Amino acid sequence: MGKYQIGEFEEVVLLTVAILHGEAYGVSIRKEIEVKLERKVSIGALQSCLDRLSKKGYLTSADGEVTSVRGGRPKRYFQITIAGKKALEATKEMRNRLWNEIPQIVLDLKSVSL
Repeated sequence: MGKYQIGEFEEVVLLTVAILHGEAYGVSIRKEIEVKLERKVSIGALQSCLDRLSKKGYLTSADGEVTSVRGGRPKRYFQITIAGKKALEATKEMRNRLWNEIPQIVLDLKSVSL
């Protein structure tokens, strides 16, 4: 896969940040993944992934305004970087190459017999 290696959950998080463009913060990212993919996401796993993607240079973040609702803590907004976009494109290209290599007979299978 080369230079851009991301795991499946990292890919989901990057795609979600891109979808939420400008509105991507922890809670909104978590909700989007849970609704769109019907997949439970722990906030701890999400925060670890966001930190990892930021360290790889695939995301940047900035603090929003301080609100009393959050006990005076600002929301941390995330945005995909050019490197993050390239990582997604490389992952999509790799997946498409693999899908294109599957023989049609396998895709036409109705059941598997061993």
